[in-house]
Amino acid sequence: MQSGVENRQETLKKSETGSLISADKVRGTDIYNRRGDNLGEVESVMIDKRSGKVAYAVVAFGGFLGIGTERRALPWNALTYDVDLGGYLVEADDDLLRDTPVYTESQSDMEWGSRLHGHSGVPPYWQ
Repeated sequence: MQSGVENRQETLKKSETGSLISADKVRGTDIYNRRGDNLGEVESVMIDKRSGKVAYAVVAFGGFLGIGTERRALPWNALTYDVDLGGYLVEADDDLLRDTPVYTESQSDMEWGSRLHGHSGVPPYWQ
């Protein structure tokens, strides 16, 4: 029989609970458009250091065995988990995704983030 402390430790080892999921488990989750087409998969999630909020997902599109793969950032609040699809749904046209603003070193995270969220039609995570 496990003690209360052991039960809590086992719970922390889980990669998913009722409404929470570990970043490790999000990696590799498929992204779908509103037609149900598989667009790619989550490669990583970027978390704001200060607020702890998930800012965006880095999504890998296309390619084969990593060759020809394109990476785009999607604001986290532009994604909705769809239980039936077993992945994240983005309510955006393919053109919108292809034209996602590219991050450059000359921009601050806030400048680029504002452009990214504006392009995606969702409010920035920091508001």
